[in-house]
Amino acid sequence: MTDASFPKCYPWVRESEGGNDDDPDDPGGRTSRGITQREFDVFCKSCGTMQGDVWKATEDQIRDIYQTSYWEPWSTKLPPGVDYVFFDEAVNSGMHEAALVLQRAAGVTADGHIGLITMAAVASIKPADLIGKMSAERMNVYNEIIKAKPVLKKYIKGWRARVAFCKGKALTLV
Repeated sequence: MTDASFPKCYPWVRESEGGNDDDPDDPGGRTSRGITQREFDVFCKSCGTMQGDVWKATEDQIRDIYQTSYWEPWSTKLPPGVDYVFFDEAVNSGMHEAALVLQRAAGVTADGHIGLITMAAVASIKPADLIGKMSAERMNVYNEIIKAKPVLKKYIKGWRARVAFCKGKALTLV
């Protein structure tokens, strides 16, 4: 597998993430294009640049964070299409949750550790089938989030649309 899908997938995730948000109900807090203020501060520190308002981050900075924190290392090892669904879930819900979604969809123990067992299971499933299973698992996650924190129900329509958009785009990569 390669990074060949990233140039196609990045704009799709950016489209799903939108722009700036500072909703007090959102566990991510102040974000810009899916990147939290805290994450942007750490990125700036790691690059030796001045920390600032995430809303003023450059598109290059956002792209770098997406690639190093969410695309790598796992999307580079997944089949085209599956890589995008994993990437989109990682940006939206975190890498650990993306790993759990992948594992449940692949029918292995969902422990958040992607290793030989997970990758062997992924390789044994047709990518289109895995994309469908991952999409269903993502909706299960969102439904559980709403049960645990009903105030987040206001996001369900957007989450459904995001999963449908992602699934449709992912299938074009298969």
